[in-house]
Amino acid sequence: MGYRLVERMSVLDAFYTTVLTLSTVGVGRGPGPSVAGKWFTISLILFGVAALFVTIGVVTEVLASGELGRWLRRKRMTRRTGRLSGHYVICAYGRVGRAVTQELRRQQLTAMVIESRPEVQALLEDHNVPYILGDPADEAVLKQAGVERARGLVCAVDSDAANVFITLTARALNSHLRIVARAAERRSIDKLRRAGADEVISPYSLSGRRMALLAVRPSVLEVLELLDLGPDIRLEEVSVHPGTRLHGLTIAEVHTRYAGVAVLAVRKPGSDVSTSPDRNLRLNTGDLVVALGPVTILDRMTR
Repeated sequence: MGYRLVERMSVLDAFYTTVLTLSTVGVGRGPGPSVAGKWFTISLILFGVAALFVTIGVVTEVLASGELGRWLRRKRMTRRTGRLSGHYVICAYGRVGRAVTQELRRQQLTAMVIESRPEVQALLEDHNVPYILGDPADEAVLKQAGVERARGLVCAVDSDAANVFITLTARALNSHLRIVARAAERRSIDKLRRAGADEVISPYSLSGRRMALLAVRPSVLEVLELLDLGPDIRLEEVSVHPGTRLHGLTIAEVHTRYAGVAVLAVRKPGSDVSTSPDRNLRLNTGDLVVALGPVTILDRMTR
């Protein structure tokens, strides 16, 4: 536009001259510019050099601060979120949420965190945890986290009222979702169950009972420590259906076929959990089996 107004050039000539000037090639052959054109060319060159150095400075700052890497990680994370299925959604990445996420990842399960506090974003990126910044009680945020395709949801927000609202929203989006909610107050447990939570956990009560056992009966906790023998040992819950490998087998046949796996309990449809089940008990459709054993054998057993 400057060359059009000052030198009365055509659009093509003005564009051509601008490209030559900013590329430092020169203004080309032909009649020289007027005095006004020379001043305009000088200002254009100064502007181009200044813009170049500003651009170099901005790019350098972005690279040095790691902002580009964080942006690329967020882009990759957004793409991963859209493809997630059968994962677990963790609402809030506080102390409880971090412990849940670590345990899920230890069991090689996928966790997606919804966090409303921007200051936690750096921690999530350092831990390489897929996350979404937003209010977990917002229906749109839960949909973005793929709650409709998720296997389970953990409400680990500090507020019991928020956990109730999250549970109500998530249950409306996915009726088959397994929801485990945190309750700080005992009176909130019933509200969370009515809202649709399958299980309600009070971290303070659990911690208190565990500390009491450690003080009074420390040997009792040796059995509980079986749950944390490491990544090679796992406690698994298996549903028996037609076509699954456990269907029609007795407990003795399960132990023989899958050496190293211990069947700890069996629940028949409509009955209570039976611990130390009889070796001749035959597994049928609808039975629920709790087994402890090596991860590789359990995976082969549950396929």
